[in-house]
Amino acid sequence: MDLLLEHLKNNKINSEITISGSKSESNRLLILQKLFSEFTIENLSNSDDAVHMQHALSTKEELVDIGHAGTAMRFLTSYFAVNEGRETVLTGSERMQDRPIEVLVNALKDLGADISYEAKVGYPPIRIKGTKLTKGSVKINGNVSSQYISSLLLIASKLENGLEIELIGKITSVPYIKMTLSLLNQLGISTSFEGNIINVLPLKNIQKQTVIVESDWSSASYFYGIIALCELGSEVQLTAYKKDSLQGDSCLAEIYQHFGIETTFGDNSITIKKVKETNKDTLEINLKNAPDIAQTIAVTCFALGVACDLTGLHTLKIKETDRLEALKEELTKFGAKISVTNESLHLKISDKILSGVSVKTYNDHRMAMAFVPLALKTSLTILNAEVVTKSYTDFWSDMHKIGITTQEV
Repeated sequence: MDLLLEHLKNNKINSEITISGSKSESNRLLILQKLFSEFTIENLSNSDDAVHMQHALSTKEELVDIGHAGTAMRFLTSYFAVNEGRETVLTGSERMQDRPIEVLVNALKDLGADISYEAKVGYPPIRIKGTKLTKGSVKINGNVSSQYISSLLLIASKLENGLEIELIGKITSVPYIKMTLSLLNQLGISTSFEGNIINVLPLKNIQKQTVIVESDWSSASYFYGIIALCELGSEVQLTAYKKDSLQGDSCLAEIYQHFGIETTFGDNSITIKKVKETNKDTLEINLKNAPDIAQTIAVTCFALGVACDLTGLHTLKIKETDRLEALKEELTKFGAKISVTNESLHLKISDKILSGVSVKTYNDHRMAMAFVPLALKTSLTILNAEVVTKSYTDFWSDMHKIGITTQEV
């Protein structure tokens, strides 16, 4: 499905939107719920990724295909490794089979896991024979995907000796590691994170309780991008959000102050409002703790004629697509002057935006959604627009609510 987005010329917005639970929190809690079962989850994400996770955790089949769901691939690798007596072949889409898994597999093998590769060494599909892991310590590089570390943390309290993880080198996306630890703490699991050492104590049972998932800050980023391009006074209220969020992408509230956006926290919501015009010529941000919002920020900067230097983006090379190269390719179509390295993006000031561009999405949900704010500046077409359901099922209907119209072409 390709969607034409018409140029929204009346760009004064005032709306209220309810956003589904965080995909990141939901996937962590689904694993923990399967390991412990004594708690219930409310406001669970309705994203494709969460649906894939639920199916994988409930199926009895040997072959488990998680499609494009990278988080599910990483978390399920550890989960099936400790699922004693079960043999599982974990696979995914063609792109998923090009995304590395070796760092995590090696760490699990060091703990005693029985995992082998079905095709290319270091990549899915992988065959996992569930067994009891008795070793209580492991080392893993901290400068790769934080999901490898979180994957180990999610099973740590079920190991008879708990787990000590030593992180080697620089640590990437610390907020996501802390999110995992905070969720463990909410369930009564004792943890510590000092320097480069993480400890999780063993726990057999937890108290019965209900955990409410906060809405997804990554999904909120697209509204920040839209309001930044609107007239002064435009605002949107989003639920359900917390001021003391566990999500690294909550740094949006601070970052978008540079674009004249004020964020007000309510009891269970945020209101984002355009209170002044952008007064910066160049924006320099290290996004090592929140790389998933890089696409939205880059598009916002381009649309507002602001130069930007975004760093800390090395993990974007191994996402659903190579997001840095994809951003360079698609923004260039609109007239952007942009360059990228293996871990950074550099955008020069632009004084024009070309119209009628078709944005290729590369089977990447964030590529589709990040470019939508440009509808406030020009008309454009989003190719394979249905890819948004990977993380944000109601995205297009929510866009209609705030006045962005689409037409299937």
